[in-house]
Amino acid sequence: MRPAHPPDAAAPRRRAMRLRRGRRVRPGEPVIPEAGVTSAATLARYMQETRSGLLVETLKLAKYSALTHAAVALTVVGLFWGTAPRAYLIGLLVVIGIASSAAIALAWRFRGHFAGTPSEAEIGRGYRVSGAIALTIGMSWSTMPMVLFPPADADHRMIVVAIAAGLISDAYTLGPILSVSLLFAVPVVLGSFIALATSGDTVAASIAVLLAIYAAFVLFSVRHMSLLSFQRILDRVRVSDQNQTIGLLLREFEASTSDWLWETDRDGRFDHVSERVAQVAGRSAAALQGLPFRDLLACGEGGRQGSGAAEVVAHLHEGTPFQDLVVELPFREGTRWWKLSGKPVLDRTGRLAGFRGVGSDVTASRISEARIAFLASYDPLTGLANRTLFHDLASAECDRAAGTGAPCALLYLDLDGFKTVNDSFGHGAGDQLLRSVAQRLQPFAAEDTWIFRLGGDEFAVLHRCAGAFEASVLARSIIAAVSAPYRIDALAAEIGVSVGIAMTPHDALDPESLLRKADLALYRAKARGKGTFHLFERDLEITQRTRRELEADLKLALQRDEFELHYQPLTSLRDGRVVGFEALLRWRSPTRGFVTPAEFIPVAEATGMIVAIGRFALMAACREAARWPGQIRVAVNISPIQFRTSEFLRDIAAALQATGLEPGRLEIEITESVFLDKTAITMANLHELRSRGIRIALDDFGTGYSSLSYLAKFPVDKIKIDRSFVRDIDGEDGNLAVIEAILAIAQKLSIAVTAEGVETAEQAQVLRVRNCSDIQGFLISPARPAAEIPGLIERVPEDFHRLFPAPPRSETQPRLVAGR
Repeated sequence: MRPAHPPDAAAPRRRAMRLRRGRRVRPGEPVIPEAGVTSAATLARYMQETRSGLLVETLKLAKYSALTHAAVALTVVGLFWGTAPRAYLIGLLVVIGIASSAAIALAWRFRGHFAGTPSEAEIGRGYRVSGAIALTIGMSWSTMPMVLFPPADADHRMIVVAIAAGLISDAYTLGPILSVSLLFAVPVVLGSFIALATSGDTVAASIAVLLAIYAAFVLFSVRHMSLLSFQRILDRVRVSDQNQTIGLLLREFEASTSDWLWETDRDGRFDHVSERVAQVAGRSAAALQGLPFRDLLACGEGGRQGSGAAEVVAHLHEGTPFQDLVVELPFREGTRWWKLSGKPVLDRTGRLAGFRGVGSDVTASRISEARIAFLASYDPLTGLANRTLFHDLASAECDRAAGTGAPCALLYLDLDGFKTVNDSFGHGAGDQLLRSVAQRLQPFAAEDTWIFRLGGDEFAVLHRCAGAFEASVLARSIIAAVSAPYRIDALAAEIGVSVGIAMTPHDALDPESLLRKADLALYRAKARGKGTFHLFERDLEITQRTRRELEADLKLALQRDEFELHYQPLTSLRDGRVVGFEALLRWRSPTRGFVTPAEFIPVAEATGMIVAIGRFALMAACREAARWPGQIRVAVNISPIQFRTSEFLRDIAAALQATGLEPGRLEIEITESVFLDKTAITMANLHELRSRGIRIALDDFGTGYSSLSYLAKFPVDKIKIDRSFVRDIDGEDGNLAVIEAILAIAQKLSIAVTAEGVETAEQAQVLRVRNCSDIQGFLISPARPAAEIPGLIERVPEDFHRLFPAPPRSETQPRLVAGR
């Protein structure tokens, strides 16, 4: 296979040099040099416009040249009328006159094309007619030396030579088109040279040589001038084309972006005002034309300049460039911001001729930046300062207190009961409640007091004060203001607030420590019953440290299986038999020894470990109960936190499946706090437990909120009377009346009742004659390890019959059924 020939890189250039709308370039005619990569159509257009420009420049002077030729011809006739053949003179005058008239007519015809570009055919016709006229005039003048020089005397010969030299110089007039100039000048040069050289006079021959040299110089100069004219017109065409392209791009740039172009003269006044500039300035283009740029930057009342305007004006005055300067313009309809960049324009002498630059309206971005800056320091829901700004101000106050010793109090606020409102009425109501709380806190803000929302339902107050007493007074005022009832749309809501107080520099010297110690004081305030305040004390840190150590040991206890279950029997008051056991959690720590549930359960609930502990208790209790006689149930206490999880039902199912325990033998004990959270998961778990046959017992009944209403609203199989009522059952504080009321309601609702904390036979007898279902307490047995359960099942009935040999006599009403 033959190798392919490499592409001819010069081919496009050669094609461009031949472009003339289907004709070849004449020898010696200038061509357009190709600059870069330019299409053939563009090169052809450049050639057409350049040739048109050359023709236009030639014809503009043609009428003056024609009149000159006619005047010279008339002069020649007058000077040589008596010495030369009159027929020749008349013929010369007629031919020159006709050709000059034709040149004037041609120039007149093309006058309409001077402002535009004629067609290629018109340009070609103009070139041909111009060449014909030039040749006619040149040939006519070429005969003049040959006819008039030989018979003339010395004076007339001098006139002939002078006229010939002057005619040759007219080639400069026709110079833009080299071919036309040559068609005129060459015949005149040849005719003059022949006439002088053949006259036989030595002086004339010398003049012929000099005339030839002069003619050569003229023709060379004309050729050079023709090339310069061609290049000048070509550059003008290219610049015009580029200006149009740049103008189009700039118009598209202004139309498609928010940026706009501006230009001023050397005096700083607007020049070439575009519609885009007029639009953003809110004025007409005519009003802006000639307006000083600095006046546009003074849009406010009284000519007030916004920020950044003075800097721009200074750059304009000094003639120095500037970039991305943001100027504030206080328009009447509102403040706007422009971002301006400018560069000075210098004339040929290096003097300032004006400015050109780019501007853009950045109002939207400035507003967005201001919004972002606001959100970085302020809470969008309440408008209060947020945690970031709190840290900055608290740091400043700690530094001030450390330097001067002047105290500043941090009041750490947490809303009591907010979660109940938020969960009961929805997050929209919760947000509105938070805004209302913020509005009640706002009046406490002052020059020395700052209010913050740290997140959720937590707020903070920084207060420069004289001491703890003044901080306490402020805390009481805040509690009173926040705790007043709220109205949210058509709903009434009541919440409280607990406050923890820490002081700088006495308690801490940095924001983190100050907030941590105020949090410890807040925790103590909530432990005291909420709705109050507490000042930080050193022992709180000890308590906190002890709590953290307990939390760490609790995690290890889960990993090491240090928990175990003990079981306390529930005994029927009818016949003394054991009807069930309550599984009670026990923790024997290798380092701490026996740890009571009252110590570790709150920590487990606060850290979330109660879920894992509850899962262990559930599985262990079901496994142990599966070994007991079939009629005995096991009761497992479930934390409200575990009960509200979506995994709770799966834990129940897994325990029953793994142990084989029948669902009816499992009893879940919950407290009234479960009912405060009426979420979908809570209600679904309650009903699902009942549908599976698992019993539900309400523990610590009577010690919570509106306890009796829960019995009618929620599916409960058993209620357990709290030990606090049983302990003083014979007292005068009405506990017996409460127990009788509970038993009466349970009777109506067919709910079983268990009395907790029965320690004496007298307490048991009172409950027995009032038809309580069963009892639980030290009278029968404390909680015992799993290994002792079989013995308890056999021994408890015997002990019961020794205590109560005769069946009870009903004093009030028939006995309750054991369950639903």
